[in-house]
This record gives sequence, structure tokens and C-alpha cells, in this order.
Amino acid sequence: MAVTPLLAGTPVTPDTDLIIIGGGPAGCAAARMAASVGMRSVLIEPDALCRSLYRIQALNNVLGGYTGGQELADSITAELKSTPLCRIELGRHATRLRAADDHVTVTLDSGNQLTAPYAIVATGVGPLQPNDAPWITAPSGLPLLPLWQAEEDQAEGSTLLILGGDRPIGTFLRAHPTTGTRLLVVYPPSDDYKIEEIRDDPRVTLIPADHLTLNPTHTTVLSAEIIDRDGELHGVTADFAFLSIGTAPTAPDGDLVRDTAGYCLPSHQHPRVIIAGDLRSARFQRIMTAMGSGSEAALHAYYATRDLLPGNSR
Repeated sequence: MAVTPLLAGTPVTPDTDLIIIGGGPAGCAAARMAASVGMRSVLIEPDALCRSLYRIQALNNVLGGYTGGQELADSITAELKSTPLCRIELGRHATRLRAADDHVTVTLDSGNQLTAPYAIVATGVGPLQPNDAPWITAPSGLPLLPLWQAEEDQAEGSTLLILGGDRPIGTFLRAHPTTGTRLLVVYPPSDDYKIEEIRDDPRVTLIPADHLTLNPTHTTVLSAEIIDRDGELHGVTADFAFLSIGTAPTAPDGDLVRDTAGYCLPSHQHPRVIIAGDLRSARFQRIMTAMGSGSEAALHAYYATRDLLPGNSR
């Protein structure tokens, strides 16, 4: 669809009360909360609602009795689809966001544009690859999957070399409590605080490192060279290698202020752009915090449109 540029001073007729970019727990919570106070929303999601939850096999920090991510994702999806004030745009990417004095415009990959008084950006994070981590050297042709994609037959009785100490390791161990596997977890100083929850699992060997080089292999056994925190060189072997090196923020182009790591700090954004969920920070990436921030973001937009926030101006 061709988009006609607006002339300066032309009033904008909004397509909805609120645009929500991202259909994870934060975005879905925002849409549900918005509907509860009578706000119409359009939720833009390129994949499935709560798609990341489907890979979480075991939950132990979510209220409501949910013990697996798929069960929670199915419940959230059913609720959103039964929310008449929320229009869900699945299969669409938000490619650009522009914020003006009195509205926000979001451009979709189809070329269509949506306008609303406020936008919530809850696009979350995506997985890092070895070439994104300066402490890892790996052959470019060697396929490495994230740990959550490990199959049961790969884990049982095997030694797994885990690159990074990110929290999906704890999820993997909880999901496979009786699996006879050994995890060699090699992690950089930036991951020191992440490995506390797996430290006491007897299946885990923690290897603090400054650098890891994963060697090319033409056999069924993987080998790596590790430089530890004291500068000493060590060699390890394993049956398989998987990634747990963390994530990087994802967000559309346009009027978003990012920090040096790519996160969008809520306090630094245009007043009509509200950040929710994992995109806010690397420190609070949890399902419950995402839901809470999404709900709060919707209420922020609701109160702002009614001039009920300190210093707010429509």
C-alpha cells in the first residue's frame, strides 16, 4: 500500500488506542491490561504468540501452577484470541517506529503504517552466536545449537560442552532431572553471577575461562582449548557442544534510544514510546517481570491519555 506523507500540521486520525510491538509475555500482558481499561490495541508479532515459552520445558518461578512453558503459552494465546479489543497482526514485522508530538507511527514490513497515541515496544531479545562473543573462537562451518535444542538422546550418557553460563542451563537440568549427562560449562567473567543456580548440581563441572577455542573436528568427539582466569591452557573433550552465551536485544529501527549493549532504557525514550519486557535490561529477563512491565506499560498509556501522569501532555 502506498503511503501518502502527511503535511505539517495535518491532524492524525489514530488507527487504534495503542500499538504493541512484540507478542511475548510482556506484549500479551500489555494487550490484556489495555483491554481491561477499555483501550483498543493492535499487537504486531512476526511469529507465534509467546513463541519463546514453547522451548522452556520446566518452570519454577511463575505463579498460577504452570510447570511448563508450552502450557503457559497456550493459556496466554487463548486469552489473547478471546480479547475483542486486541487485534493481533501475526506474521508481520515492525520495521520502523516514529514518534511525533501527538502520535506514534509504526511501519510494517508490508509497507502499511499504523498510528496511535502511544506505542509499547516489547520485542525482547534473540540468541547470540559464537562470533558475537569475543571470548569464543569457533570454526565458521561448525553448527552450534542453543542448549534448549538438545535432544534427549544427545544428552543421555553424554558429555556436553556448554559455551557460556546463561540461565537456560538451569532450565535444561530441571527439565531432565534423571538424565545421566555431564555438563562442562565454560563461562567468561561476565557470566559469574549467572551460574549460582547450577553450582551444586553434581552433573555440572564449572570452568571459569578467559577464552575458549573450539577446534575443528572430523570425528565424533569435540575438543576445545581453554585459557583459564590465571592464563593457563587446558584441553577438554566432549560428545557435543551447545551454546548458552546469552541473548541480544532486538527492536525496530527508528526513534528508539539504545544503550551500548542495544537495550532500550525506558527512562531515555520519547514520552510516547514505552519499553516493556526483556528489551529494558539484561538484568530482569524473567517471565513474571515481563508480564508485570507489560501491564504497567499499558496502564501508563491509559493514564497518559487522560492527563493523569505528572508532567504529561497530550
